[in-house]
Order: sequence, then structure tokens, then C-alpha cells
Amino acid sequence: MRKPSWPRFAIAFSLLLLVACGEVRPVGQGREDPERATGLQHKSGVTGQQQMVVAANPHAARLGYDLLESGGTAIDAAIAVQAALNLVEPQSSGIGGGAFILYWDAADRRLYTFDARETAPAAATPDLFLENGVALPWREAIVGGRSVGVPGVLRGLELIHQRYGRLPWSSLFEGAATLAEQGFVVSPRLARLVAYRFHPGLYRLQPAADYFYPGGESLAEGTLLRNPELAHSLRMIAKEGADYFYRGPLARQIVEAVRSSEVRPGRLTLEDMAAYRVREREPLCGDYRVYVVCSMDQPSSGGTALLQMLGLLEAWDLPSYGPESVDALHLFTQASRLAYADRERYSADPDFVPVPVAGLLDADYLARRGAVISLDRDMGTAVAGEPEQAQARADDDSYELPSTSHMSIVDRYGNALSMTTSIEMAFGSSVMVGGFLLNNQLTDFSLSPEREGRPVANRVQPGKRPRSSMTPVMVFNGDSSLRALLGSPGGSRIINYVAKTVLGILDWDLTPQEAIELPNITNRNDLTTVEKGLVSEQLVRALEARGHEVTVADLNSGVHAIGIKDGVLHGGADPRREGQALAR
Repeated sequence: MRKPSWPRFAIAFSLLLLVACGEVRPVGQGREDPERATGLQHKSGVTGQQQMVVAANPHAARLGYDLLESGGTAIDAAIAVQAALNLVEPQSSGIGGGAFILYWDAADRRLYTFDARETAPAAATPDLFLENGVALPWREAIVGGRSVGVPGVLRGLELIHQRYGRLPWSSLFEGAATLAEQGFVVSPRLARLVAYRFHPGLYRLQPAADYFYPGGESLAEGTLLRNPELAHSLRMIAKEGADYFYRGPLARQIVEAVRSSEVRPGRLTLEDMAAYRVREREPLCGDYRVYVVCSMDQPSSGGTALLQMLGLLEAWDLPSYGPESVDALHLFTQASRLAYADRERYSADPDFVPVPVAGLLDADYLARRGAVISLDRDMGTAVAGEPEQAQARADDDSYELPSTSHMSIVDRYGNALSMTTSIEMAFGSSVMVGGFLLNNQLTDFSLSPEREGRPVANRVQPGKRPRSSMTPVMVFNGDSSLRALLGSPGGSRIINYVAKTVLGILDWDLTPQEAIELPNITNRNDLTTVEKGLVSEQLVRALEARGHEVTVADLNSGVHAIGIKDGVLHGGADPRREGQALAR
């Protein structure tokens, strides 16, 4: 298969001309992704025989890899990676957020999935984001303490480490703590995101404003940035365990920061922090051709939607189409329309709302849904189906914003970890404490608890986990050996980014790097959006001829993947971000 060239200047220029002439519209107002694109970086695929880390920043990848070299397992490395990402990629994830984690235990040959998603405080009510009975504008809802859920990632990492870690917990944070203390050089991507000033609270709320805008000026690329507060927090967590965060002095600081926020104080309490529990859930798996594809079950909508898309596409001979052919991309958007329509209606926390996952993935149901797909014509806006055991629900109106990160790790023992981690909006709630930002994941709930007289499945409720699109994946061969692991940031577009990469690896036999570098295309049951600079004018015209309303935009994925083929590890890092793969 032909590997896409990077960058495609001629195609980029032609698309810019189309935009200038008004013939291809940019993404509509209010749909721009806040963690915006900052250019492409050339990446080469990496191979290894024993172990591999692929993460969103070279500092994080190196610290995780060093622990693998020291005999650590995939979870040991993941803890070091997350601690470092908190420092060098603060806009995307951190200990103030949550995660979904897949862990493959090679000794038992068993896959485990852990829900370390944030939870709503006990005092949260369905009207949390209503004002005079009307949902707040999202730019107001995301700022301040009200949007902060109980962070879950540390408890999740601690639980998995207790089972599968080899290195002492106390040793896993020192690399990131030292880097925070000594300082790191601000990358071009971080500098540009801070200068963008998209987040309405980051330059207003202290201490975040002073940290990211010292002296009122945006952090400059090349600046040596130190974070001694984070170094202290990490060292105390290393010394005293996650209880320091959930029950100790840091818990008190978090609660105080949330409740005293100068913008929309929140309802978080010490009792909420102490009560947080990780949910170990059954993996959600489905057959795709000769493979088994596994991901997270609800409250992540990602696994269900991904398996729906694959189930719908399995009826078509995708391998016979080119990965950048109009037929393949058209079919991809049609399957996506149907999956997203169901997602908006039914996905939610299954501990609070019955979610008809079995019905949504039933082969007969998918066959009925897929019957509306035509190779020649875009179906237009799809309507949610009626799977077995579905209850009457209204569609969601949450805003899932793409401030997230993904890591893929395989250790020398054959264990593997696929973890997607997030603080939601770029730079989260902008509430900062202990040297890290707190999430604004509560805005992943529907801002309106009911619509047209029907309850929304993903409405706010005390202790509930908001719906997510995070889609960490592991793919297995027919003999249950591991074939691939991957995931991506990207808000509600995550599902499309991951699905594209899975298809590239499985249907077109691409390496992870080649599959990641395929042009992104998304359809969330609205517009068909193609990636600026990477899709030809001819393809745009062909999609329009089939009835698509096409827009062109920077589609800022961050896929990090590992493929295993013939005993060799193949790693890929998304050139749209600053990630790196390291292997031996």
C-alpha cells in the first residue's frame, strides 16, 4: 500500500483555494476543536522485539521506556508516562482527570478493562448547568469549579499497579518530579496552544494565569518551565500512595480550590474524594473478519460505536477498495452516521441508566440498520434505531472537547496497556491546584436533563460518570494472540480516528504508522469533514457528487499505536502531535 506523503503542499494549496472561493466550507461556527492543530511533524515507524512505549511527548515516552528497561511492566511505565504528561502536556491529561484503561495480562492470557472516569459530586443535580431553566453556553459551563468531577486516573493506576506492577510505587514518579523541579523546554505545540487563548478561563483564573501567562505574556517556545508544586505533589503521592490525593492534604486543597473558584464554584466535598472507586468492567469485544476487536464498555460510547461501525462495514469488501478511495471513505461516513445516531440516544453510565449494548451490537439489528447504506448516495442525517430493550430517550446535547491523550505500551513479559486519559477541554476547568489542572469532565454530561419531554440518558446525577468517546482498543488474532493496541484523543471525533486506524491495520495491512498517517475523515451524523491539506480536490468533488456536504478542517487526532506481526512490534506516533515511539 502506498504510504501518504507528508506534507502534501499541492493538495493543501488547492484546498485553500477552494476555501477562499467558498466552494468548500470550513467547520461551522461553534464546532472548532479547542486543542487545535499545530502542524505536522515527520514520524517514522519504529520496530522492536521485546518492549515498546508510544506516548504523546518525548519526555513522557522516555521516562516510561526507562522503567521498562529497569524491568518494569506496562503499568509501571504507564504511571511514569502519565506523571510526565501532566507536566509537559498539561492541556490534555493529568492526575486531575480520568482515564479508561485496557490491560492485557500475558500470564493469564486475559484482558481486563478499568473505568477510572470522573464522577459527579453527591450534591450534583440535573440542573447543574441550567440557568433560568436554560442550558448554559458551553464556553461558560466549562470554566471554574462547577465543571470539576472527582478525578479517577490515580486510583485506576494504583489499582492496576497493585495487581501487575513489579517496581515499587514510590519509584515511579521520581522521573517526572525531577523534570518538574529542574524544568523542561516549552515545546512549539504547548506554546501555540497557550498563545491561542481559546480557553476563556485559563488567562483569568489564578494560579493558572500566572503559570501559563507569566507577566501577562503567553509562555514562549523554548522557555525553561519549572513546576515545583507539581514536583512536591508527585513526591508525596509516591511516598504516601493515592490516599494522599483522595483523603489527605491534597484532597483538601482540591476541594477548597473547587468550592472557592471565583468562577462558578463547585459542589465537590472531601467525602466525594474519599468515596471514589474504580469500576472494573467486562471488556466489550466483537468479531471483525478474522479478528476480535475489544474496547471499553459504557459509559464510554467509543467501544460500542466502534464495534457498530465495524459490524456495518463488514458487509462490504473494504479490502478491495483503496484506503483513500471515494468508495471506502463514503462507506466509512455512512457507518459512522448510524453509530453516532445511536450513541446520542442511548450511551450513558450503565450503573444509572440501562444501556442496550447487546441490542446495539446484535447482528440482525446491524443488518437492518445497514440496509439503508447506499454506495452511491449519502443517507443524510440518520435517526437512532430501536434495538431490543431500548427505552425512550432524548438525544444528548453535551460538548465533548478534544483535550485528551493516549498511550500504548508492551513490556518484555508480553503484557500490554492501552490507556486513553483526559481532562476534557484543553486545559480543563482552568482550576489549578498542587501544580496541576483539574478536569471539566462534568460538561460531558448533557447540559439539559431532558428534551422534548423525555429524559436524556446522559443527564447529570449524583455519583454518575459522564458519557465519553474515549476508545482505547486491543485487537486479537483468531488464536487470541495480540495483534494491535491503539487509541486517540479528539473529543467526539475519537471514534472516527480510531476506526480509521483499525481499518488501515486490519483491512489494508498497513503498518501502524502508515494507518495513522491516512487522511482523517469524520462524520458525526452531520457534515462530512475531511482533513485540510491531505485530501485531494478530486475526492472532495466525488463525495459531493454523492450528496455529502463537505467541510475541510484540521482534524487533530493523536493516535498512538502498536501492531504485533510475526513476533515484531511495530509502533506508530501521530504526526499531528509531538508523540514518540521507543522500543527494543
